[in-house]
Amino acid sequence: MKFDITVLPGDGIGPEVAAEGVKVLEAVGKRYGHFFKLDYGLIGGVAIDQFGVALTKETLAMCKRCDAVLLGAVGGPKWDDPRAKVRPEDGLLGLRKGLRLFANLRPVKVLPVLIDSTTIKPATIKGIDLIIVRELTGGLYFGKPKKQWQTTRGRKAVDTLSYSEKEIERILRVGFELARSRRKKLTSVDKANVLESSRLWRQIAIELSQDYPDIGLQHMLVDACAMRLIQRPADFDVIVTENMFGDILTDEASMLAGSMGMLPSASLAGIPKAGEKTFGMYEPIHGSAPRRAGQNIANPIAMITSVAMMLRHSFGLIREAETIENAVNDVLEQGYRTYDIMEEGKTQVGTKEMGDMVAERVA
Repeated sequence: MKFDITVLPGDGIGPEVAAEGVKVLEAVGKRYGHFFKLDYGLIGGVAIDQFGVALTKETLAMCKRCDAVLLGAVGGPKWDDPRAKVRPEDGLLGLRKGLRLFANLRPVKVLPVLIDSTTIKPATIKGIDLIIVRELTGGLYFGKPKKQWQTTRGRKAVDTLSYSEKEIERILRVGFELARSRRKKLTSVDKANVLESSRLWRQIAIELSQDYPDIGLQHMLVDACAMRLIQRPADFDVIVTENMFGDILTDEASMLAGSMGMLPSASLAGIPKAGEKTFGMYEPIHGSAPRRAGQNIANPIAMITSVAMMLRHSFGLIREAETIENAVNDVLEQGYRTYDIMEEGKTQVGTKEMGDMVAERVA
């Protein structure tokens, strides 16, 4: 089978981990007879340097023509001036909006072989297998007005938190559908004791639950959820929440798995149902980590498992996705680690070496 993929390596360690993801993808193609046509584009800081914008119209058009997008990371101190009119993150937000990627899926699963690699007690994280569904194109990150201005009493700023019924309903449906294919437990996270947008969110969640009588729905305030993720994370199955809350909770949850370098993500343009395909963009949840760039030390596993998510959700290649995930687990079980998940008695390897070992087991 033939698939068209747009690869956007981005900034910092992005190009390094993207290269390892592509390496594993090509190993999948060789083993199973698939052809992955790759087109490369610039995004983020490197696009600003060359074109003056974080995402060009041409790159966005290329993404719209392909079957899926593979993204590295964007940003870095070079472009981090808060007064700048153009920022690398503008490219990421532009992709989400331009490609209508409203649903971000971030699975958190603690592999038994890494249960001693985190700073949290093994008994607390044992059995964790949850997924956070984050609304991606609404809320504070996109609401208007969004501005700074000068007043006679000093500077002021405003961001607008806005959600429509349609936006809330479609992301909640993603959560319900995923819960239906898992342990049938959905936690809807909001701040309904303070925010009107959260009160609407909760109302719609209750109404929509009538369509899913087989799913157990619970409501949880975001601060309580943040605490529960540390206290009893194994209680969760599927968590669904709005944009900013999801941004924060997913980074917190990444520490349960030992490192942000371990966790993949999928940003989807449709509601994923069993056996169906949907367009998506796939990326590790970590940032560009500019201090680690060019040193061959970054952990590529999150990118490699993002490739597995792409095969599963956008291409319907379940067997191939499982082959990648099994290869990653095999490498870890044999004691190989990148610096971020290193522990006593294991063998530390670099970015390329980790990618090579996974690709060899896939092929």
